[in-house]
Amino acid sequence: MENLSMVIGSKGLIKRNEFVRILIQCLYSLDYEKSAACLELESGISFKSAELKLLESLVLSADWEGCIDSLYGIRDMTDEQRDAALFLVSQQYLLESLGRGDDSLALSLLRKQISKLQVGREKVHKLAFSLFSPGELGLNEVHEDGDVFQKLRRNLINELEKLLPPPITVPDRRLEHLVEKVVCSQIDSCIYHNSLDPVSIYGDHRCGRDQIPTETVQILSDHKNEVWFVQFSNNGNYLASSSSDCTAIIWKVLEDCKLVLQHTLSSHQNPVSFVAWSPDDTMLLTCGSSEVLRLWDVETGTCKHTFGDSGFLVSSCAWFPSSKQLVCGSSDPKKGICMWDCEGNETKAWRGVRMPKVSDIAVTPNGENLISIFSDKDIRILNVVTNVERVISEEHPITSLSVSGDSKYLIVNLNSQKIHMWDIEGSWEKPLTYKGHKQHKYVIRSCFGGVNSMFIASGSEDSQVYIWNRRSSDPIEVLSGHLMTVNSVSWNPKRHQMLASASDDQTIRIWGPNRSEKMKLV
Repeated sequence: MENLSMVIGSKGLIKRNEFVRILIQCLYSLDYEKSAACLELESGISFKSAELKLLESLVLSADWEGCIDSLYGIRDMTDEQRDAALFLVSQQYLLESLGRGDDSLALSLLRKQISKLQVGREKVHKLAFSLFSPGELGLNEVHEDGDVFQKLRRNLINELEKLLPPPITVPDRRLEHLVEKVVCSQIDSCIYHNSLDPVSIYGDHRCGRDQIPTETVQILSDHKNEVWFVQFSNNGNYLASSSSDCTAIIWKVLEDCKLVLQHTLSSHQNPVSFVAWSPDDTMLLTCGSSEVLRLWDVETGTCKHTFGDSGFLVSSCAWFPSSKQLVCGSSDPKKGICMWDCEGNETKAWRGVRMPKVSDIAVTPNGENLISIFSDKDIRILNVVTNVERVISEEHPITSLSVSGDSKYLIVNLNSQKIHMWDIEGSWEKPLTYKGHKQHKYVIRSCFGGVNSMFIASGSEDSQVYIWNRRSSDPIEVLSGHLMTVNSVSWNPKRHQMLASASDDQTIRIWGPNRSEKMKLV
């Protein structure tokens, strides 16, 4: 059992000499060389092990055979690590042999030692090529025992340190790594964490409710009927809303986080149920289940184009990252899915007798996947680069689809009062499930939000907004204020503490943090 004087910490799990070595390394890495040397002297613990000091001495004195013998004598090295280290030493040996004009020794090293190492043919071939083209290794400027050789030997020592196992060397920036690991673990267990700011290590980390939107900070009531959809722009400077009053509205987000009406878009003759911002935020698409697709100029609020004919009714739409191509889906199976450019030219289409109706559609922000909801219960993921298609079948009807900002995940609202999250790559066998909200009859939409899309928000038929941390199936907050069904929510992608919700009560609520609550360290 470890002697108590040789361990530190209340649980006696940390070896004192290892802890001190890591402290010394940290001081050196922060350029506190005098302090590091003083700690070495006072503690009697050297940052460099005896094995490393020996190897360093052999390298600096160009005792290459001694270096090779030393590497073979080190235990706990994998064959891959040892071969990589031997290659570095042999490469320097060969280089210096060439620098002295001893080509025969260099050739012998290549044939008898280097060629036997498992380091990949490309490295060996490149080194062999240098025998015939010394300039490739900079040998034209090298002279025996010159400054260049000394610099190269120092670099070699640094590279060898990365390959040698503990305790011969201490892994680079070990203390920072350990502290970061603890901080990340605390952040992962903090259900309210929603900040990119550095975390204090003076105490255990825990955020309060003031990190996420929990209270109404503004009510927008310019729509004259039910509000069905809201979506913030990609830069977070605008909000678009659509309503059964046959209009869409573009709102401007001011510096003080208040929203003001910018444009009312009034060309539709039927309810507008969906909007989509172009990735560059200069254009906005609007559509409805009984409406055509229209393209609007965000700056002027004018309609730039109407897509298709009056018979092409679009249920949902999305953009590709270039802001030059868009895609839309129709609830009419004969219309299917169409891709257009901004001038209305059809560039691609999926339609036919076997084409089911499309109720929702999305493109991942990286542009690689086109995701659509088919026949109410199927999620179709098409990789537009490889043309590989995958279908996820749900047991209950899907009412909406949303994709995370990092293009890794999607969520779907089900009328079984659940939200499912799937990974887009397809490595999950089962989805993560979120529950608590109410959904039986209506189209309810959810969204990702917060830093790294770590939260999910959803509307609900009980007139409330529900918020989950992605790691937990139960809501962490339930926001009250609306008087009727909440149809849609949108989390501002740049202002991570701002959320918008749209309701049948004809209002949009803007939610922000409760500033009266102070973060408490527990």
